Amino acid sequence: MAIDYGSKRVGLAVTDPMQIIATGLTTVHSKDLIDFLKKYFEKEAVECIVVGEPKRMNNQASDSARFIEPFVVHLKRTFPQIKLERIDERFTSKMAFQTMIDGGLKKKDRQNKELVDEISATIILQSYLEQIKNKI
Repeated sequence: MAIDYGSKRVGLAVTDPMQIIATGLTTVHSKDLIDFLKKYFEKEAVECIVVGEPKRMNNQASDSARFIEPFVVHLKRTFPQIKLERIDERFTSKMAFQTMIDGGLKKKDRQNKELVDEISATIILQSYLEQIKNKI
């Protein structure tokens, strides 16, 4: 599972059992995320959570890291049995927006920030899956 964490909304993506392709799951409000995850983990087996790590071009943490880092600590404490990985999320929002354009979505549909967050989470998870595959 991948999480594109934002102060208002959180994009979520999951992969198939063979861990080949990432698919957008949903977008939830940040304050509802832990409850959503508890319910989701009761029904679905998740072996790893991948959380986007926001960085600037100089590889330093971006401004949004100030609210993502406390969330990551809380996530580790709440779900200690699930492995947690971080992955660079630079440009995922731009890539998500370009994906929407390439997919032929109308301008009005591209303004749906929830969809951008969900696609960003999908890109984060797909990047992670490709990294794992390339290590083998």
